[in-house]
Amino acid sequence: MPPKWGKHTVGMQPDGKARLSQVVTTYGPGAMVDLLDHAVLIGGLEFWHYDKSHGIPVLAEPRLRDLVAQHLQKLDRVLAVDGAFREPPAGDDKDPTKFSGVRVLEFPQWFVCQNPACRALLRSKELELKGGRYVHACARTKQTESVPVRFVVACPKGHLDEFPWVWFAHKDATKCSAPSLKLVEGATGDFSDVKVHCACGAHAPLSSAQAKDSNPMCGGRRPWLGPDAEEPCDERQRLLVRTASNSYFSQVVSAISVPEHGRELENVVKQHWALLKPVNAQLLPVIRENYLKVQLAPYDDAAVLAVVAALRDEKALPRDPLRTAELKQFLAQKKESKGELPGPDDSFFARRVVMPLPKGIERVVLASKLREVRVQVGFTRLEPTTANLQGEYDLEVRTAALAQVANWLPASEVRGEGLLVVLDEQAVSAWEQKKAVVERGLALEAGYGEWAKTVPGAGGFPGIRFYLLHSLSHLLISAISLECGYAASALRERIYCAAADAPMAMAAILISTGTPGSEGTLGGLVEQGRRLATHLGRAFDLGILCSNDPVCGTHSPAEDPGERHLEGAACHGCLFVAECSCERFNRYLDRALVVPTIGHPPELAFFPGRP
Repeated sequence: MPPKWGKHTVGMQPDGKARLSQVVTTYGPGAMVDLLDHAVLIGGLEFWHYDKSHGIPVLAEPRLRDLVAQHLQKLDRVLAVDGAFREPPAGDDKDPTKFSGVRVLEFPQWFVCQNPACRALLRSKELELKGGRYVHACARTKQTESVPVRFVVACPKGHLDEFPWVWFAHKDATKCSAPSLKLVEGATGDFSDVKVHCACGAHAPLSSAQAKDSNPMCGGRRPWLGPDAEEPCDERQRLLVRTASNSYFSQVVSAISVPEHGRELENVVKQHWALLKPVNAQLLPVIRENYLKVQLAPYDDAAVLAVVAALRDEKALPRDPLRTAELKQFLAQKKESKGELPGPDDSFFARRVVMPLPKGIERVVLASKLREVRVQVGFTRLEPTTANLQGEYDLEVRTAALAQVANWLPASEVRGEGLLVVLDEQAVSAWEQKKAVVERGLALEAGYGEWAKTVPGAGGFPGIRFYLLHSLSHLLISAISLECGYAASALRERIYCAAADAPMAMAAILISTGTPGSEGTLGGLVEQGRRLATHLGRAFDLGILCSNDPVCGTHSPAEDPGERHLEGAACHGCLFVAECSCERFNRYLDRALVVPTIGHPPELAFFPGRP
């Protein structure tokens, strides 16, 4: 990250550092970050600068590009055909320059004097900058360091603004001609102990700002996109602690690079796009005869012109949904043969393992080479949005833009390995029809309904099948991590779920690990796939009894006073894993669906006995 807006100096060290993969998730455009000396706001894509001598690192993933383009088109945004996904710009610590890196904005610009006898609340322009830090002249002979205030205002649509300190202190008092504010915080730092005082005598406790109905309407400000970036908004401002976990929820869509059969013509056209872009019915025979006779030989003119027209209009060609296409490729993999190894340039290599499998498991596929591309499409604040079962977001419901005019998105690439566990579809369908399972599904759906009442655009209930797959995934992550050589937080799940009446029923779990860059991993996870029966047995033991039983086992999602409406029998003692490993923030879990649990009939469990 280069220095803040308006303070660039060639040779200055950057204000802070972040891993490239973090910039696509935790520290994406619009994120508030605490650096050593400053609090900053990550700039939008127009403020990302690439060193021209090194070029722009582009990640190609046609399946993902076409899908994202379809969603952005509904918001009147255009995504480039070439170079749609870029890795964040890498800075050079040895030769820092404003022409390479991510620019940040100083935010918030209200500061608090740290002198206990002063506690003045001032804007940065009213302070003196010394040694990279702001100081306040509290007295003639004393200057005290000032720190950024920890409170801002935001709305669920992602808009962000300074807290209206002057208005807040005087909203119930007469107008003050010369506001002079101080922020008094108690020993605990709780909202009830924080008060704003003015020299005129007006004051207000910060706790009253938590009642959002009394707050001003949101001004639609988007400071990460520039000083004048605003849009209409019908939400009210809400008090937000800028370092709180709900200050930024990135919306990341990912795809595993798998071979796409039936896309050969599209790839040929893209490869020779400069030659084929202006082609029409009259020009195509000339191009075919003189330049691309061999390449276009398998395809007739109508097919070529259709693909060219779609690409010229930047329209996505029909494709299977993200995870459906991936699972099809996994299931199409042939059985492994002795001595067969992936090529050095392969980004995807998987084989079906041949071995006795526990009841309820249809197959295991070992993927010794995986490439996953992760793309940030937007973000929200205060309340996260939920991706559908294909891992896609409905951006029309709620999202904040990463840029004003840029036609590309930030992305990262992860290479690694994984194992896919496919459940027996007949066994899953039969289990779903059991009376105990139907009743449990209704109870979980009732809990989901209670949660959805407070979440706009919550979407639909994911179904009892998803709860089963998700809970089994967490149990397997905990079991496999004990022997695979990777910590549980290094493993990541990917759920393939679709109901029995869907165009393609899916009930599979991919557990993977990876690292950004091209090194990949060492194969320890793949080898554990050959010992699946052992790991299922250990998972059974981990799930059958929780240290919080019977409270955990008998938890009612709809009637929980703690508002844990999205979990059945699940808690930190049994099913929860690291947030980076879980696709759903440790929600939609119920171990009673996987193994016999206290307070539930045995027939509710998919594995009624130890595998």
